[in-house]
Amino acid sequence: MADAVQKPGNAAAGAKAASGAYTPSGVSPNRRARRKYTVRLWAVRNSRFLEWFYHRFADTFLLLHPLWKSIGYERVERPITFVERNVKGFLFDCRMCGQCALSSTGMSCPMNCPKQLRNGPCGGVRANGNCEVEPDMPCVWVQAWNGSRNMVGGDAILKVQKPVNQSLRETSSWLRVTAEAAAAREAAKKEA
Repeated sequence: MADAVQKPGNAAAGAKAASGAYTPSGVSPNRRARRKYTVRLWAVRNSRFLEWFYHRFADTFLLLHPLWKSIGYERVERPITFVERNVKGFLFDCRMCGQCALSSTGMSCPMNCPKQLRNGPCGGVRANGNCEVEPDMPCVWVQAWNGSRNMVGGDAILKVQKPVNQSLRETSSWLRVTAEAAAAREAAKKEA
């Protein structure tokens, strides 16, 4: 018998990318960077502090709503998105889906799941808590559960997340949440 040629893992990744299929930026078809795991796991371990900090940050951002409104949300989108991408990219290995769920997933970004599952783990989580697709990576959803148990609003992980709206990819969720909170606040004032 002729020696069988062994194909490397995920051999069709190049064909998939060439076909125009969506491939998340910065994601290796085979392995992710180990340093990103370290920071991501730190964020999960410190989810209670990050939850506290995020609430203060969101309140401050909401106070700046008149500024964002006067400048124009469209005009500040690009610089805010740049800052958001770098901060959340470093801390959470954020994929900039535009619909951040970190505050309800224990500060573990569900978009880091190779299958991009939005509402819990697949059935292939290994006995050691690692991912089925990337065996050396801790399962994003196991980490999300651990992080949510540390948080004051940890039961938010039980709420079903909406599917990802791909048209919001690479936009600022900070600005979107601020605009929605400001609109809700103004509507409440009108009712009162």
